[in-house]
Amino acid sequence: MERSRVARLRDFGQSVWCDDISRDLLLSGGLEKLIARQEVWGVTSNPTIFHKAVAGSTTYDAAVRSLAQEGMTAAEIVEALVVEDIRLACDQLLAVFRTTNGQDGWVSVEVAPTLAYDVMGTVQEVMRLRSLVDRPNVMVKVPATAEGVTALRDLTALGYSINVTLIFSLERYASVMEAYLSGLEALVLRRAAGEDLPSPGEVCSVASFFVSRLDTAVDKRLAALMAEGEANGRDTAWLEQLKGKAAVANAKLAYRLFRETFAGPRWQALAAEGANLQRPLWASTSTKNPAYSDILYVQELIGPDTVTTLPLNTMEAFRDHGEPRQTVTVGVEQAEQQLAALASAGLDLAEITAGLEQEGVRAFVESAEALHAAVEGKRLVFLEGKVGAS
Repeated sequence: MERSRVARLRDFGQSVWCDDISRDLLLSGGLEKLIARQEVWGVTSNPTIFHKAVAGSTTYDAAVRSLAQEGMTAAEIVEALVVEDIRLACDQLLAVFRTTNGQDGWVSVEVAPTLAYDVMGTVQEVMRLRSLVDRPNVMVKVPATAEGVTALRDLTALGYSINVTLIFSLERYASVMEAYLSGLEALVLRRAAGEDLPSPGEVCSVASFFVSRLDTAVDKRLAALMAEGEANGRDTAWLEQLKGKAAVANAKLAYRLFRETFAGPRWQALAAEGANLQRPLWASTSTKNPAYSDILYVQELIGPDTVTTLPLNTMEAFRDHGEPRQTVTVGVEQAEQQLAALASAGLDLAEITAGLEQEGVRAFVESAEALHAAVEGKRLVFLEGKVGAS
């Protein structure tokens, strides 16, 4: 059977991780089919994905009813549902994890977003989740707030595999890579001092760099500038040309920064200890603006030592009309020029990306609250016996 366009991304050093999880996908054989086609090499989840899965389906109702009748609270039920899904996905990807020597086959689960600004709370929650899921290929997600970056260093020094999420700026990305390298160096020293910790080669980390949300924010600012310029009789055509350019340009420069960081004697010393690269992972790859290509954020960011997380509809779109070829290293000078042009237009990317980080944390908190509310609603209904007597 001919390999699909999605499967052929692997030829260019890119692993596709499915940016979706649900009991339906796990029990229907849908995920296993994607794995068998060599299209999917990992899975990511977040509170928004779980809310959509649980609230938008009756698939979980039997489990919610049973757990409610056991006396569990809504919070306990939510955790039980999430852990079960993560374990199922881990089991289905275990062969991939083993055949790739732990490079792929990971399933990511997020720490509670309420811990985004709590270093110690994050560290403790990662340890608890890792133990609770109890699978070798579970990777815990930590948001790249300043506190999350500190937690990344501490967790890496203890041998934990972390997916650092909600990265929007090059400056924050640089601090994430520094925390990973510092954590690995600390791990090497602790092992040399006799501590019983995983080897550097057992630690795998990805840095989730969010893409499309930046265009959404920048395009909104550009539209406001254009409206102001037109009202004052100024030429705004050059601003129109900058729409839909910021996200890909930012990501291409992030990839260049990745290559520069994981080079030279510091990295070579860690690589000699068996350490793994912290691969950039392109997140938020679905196109939000219907005027843009539905595979824009996949097509333009293909290259070695990268991961791309694809929602099922974006995966289907690339399967239909994507073009597998290396693109992430193409047009880097143009990317610099585009970001410089945005700055000259008066856009402060540092301010925009800081806002996106805060909005990202807030959105996950809201999704987590909505998930708990949906489960609590089901729990109360089942306890009152108003739906489906068993």
